[in-house]
Order: sequence, then C-alpha cells, then structure tokens
Amino acid sequence: MVERRLLAELPAAPARILDVGCGNGEMTLRLAAAGYRVTGVDPAATMLAAAADRLAARPELADRVQLVNAGLDSLSLDGKPFDGVCCHGVLMYLDDPGEAVVRLAGLVAPGGLLSILAKNSRAVGVREALAGDSETACRLIVSQADRSVGNLGRETRGDDPDALDRLAAEHGLSPQPWQGVRIFHDHFDDTWAPDPAAYAAALELEWAASSRSPYRDLGHLVHTLARRPGRSRS
Repeated sequence: MVERRLLAELPAAPARILDVGCGNGEMTLRLAAAGYRVTGVDPAATMLAAAADRLAARPELADRVQLVNAGLDSLSLDGKPFDGVCCHGVLMYLDDPGEAVVRLAGLVAPGGLLSILAKNSRAVGVREALAGDSETACRLIVSQADRSVGNLGRETRGDDPDALDRLAAEHGLSPQPWQGVRIFHDHFDDTWAPDPAAYAAALELEWAASSRSPYRDLGHLVHTLARRPGRSRS
C-alpha cells in the first residue's frame, strides 16, 4: 500500500531517497529495486545489520544503497537535500513529532516528497474493541487517548494526520491527500491464509478505502505526504 503510493508520487528514478528509521531495510530495498538511489538510516546497529544482510543477498542493488548507523538527531549528511524523504514507523516512538518533522522537512529538495507513516491517533481503541477488550477500548475512546499498547507490548503514540499536514505546511511543504493504512486486514486473526486471488482482493479493498472517509480514519496507521514546491532535479 505505502510502496504503491510512493512510486506514484516520488520523482522518477534514479532520484535520491532518504529512508529514516529504515529498520531491516524492507522499504530501502524495495525502492532500490525500483531504480532509486537510497540512503537507509537507523540508530539500531542490530537492525542495520539485518538490512546489510538483506542487501548482501541482493548484490544487484549494492551500487544504489548506502546504509548509515545514525538517528535523525545525529544524522550528518553531505548537505545535499533528497528528492524523497521517508520516515516510516518512527514518530510513534517520539514524545512529540514537531522537532522531527522540522528536521525531515529541511532534508527535502525542491519538487521532492516527504513521506511519513505514523500511528493513527484517531483509531486508538479500535483494535482493542474489535479484539473484545471493551473495557480498555472504552477507556481509550472516552479519554481521547493518543497512546495505546501495540502488538509488541510497547506503548506507542499516535498522530492526527491533519496535525502532521499542518506541521509540514508550516515548514514550506504542500500537503497531499493522506491515506489510512491497515484499515481492515489489521483485524484479521492469525489463521487468515488467503489464496492469491483473495489476497489481491483484500489489497484492492484496502486501497479503495485508504483515501475515503470514514474508512481511512479507522486505519491503524496514517500515511501523509507533503511536497516541497519547485522543480525536481530528477
């Protein structure tokens, strides 16, 4: 879902992409496979090692990928902005997204795109309700909580997509329509094992709902995009 939107919105390959919080390199390698030159950054040495292992298994991508062990606050680059900056699954671990969005926006070149994948504060309590934990769901919904405990047992913070769009706009970017992610299939149980046709249908359902309210408001995650005005160098 996220990759599909990115490939439709990013400047054409071989544009330069920065993947902040790249983890095990999943999106870094996907973008490199699409022809982009990608710098993957992560503060966790273990995650970056996993990304390096995956890259080693794809030698045809080696000349398009650079991996850097650093966090957003300690990131030191060559000063050149990027045609695309991705920050996926990072803001939920920060107390406040403001400083991070300022830093990210400053790394986007004219015509370039900022892509943020964050936990959706509007949907906090939905997962608990559909799992049958009505007491917790009610508490989260009534209190308008922006935090909840995820599948890994760690409390994470959600962001409102409109607030992320405002932050981007305040720092020179033009917000694009946001999408909800993991709207329906996030609630399927572990026994769900669709055949290829059923899986494709589920993906198309998610895609159709992702840009339409009220469905997109129920996504476990939100994908916001913002573009810096100007002409891309690509």
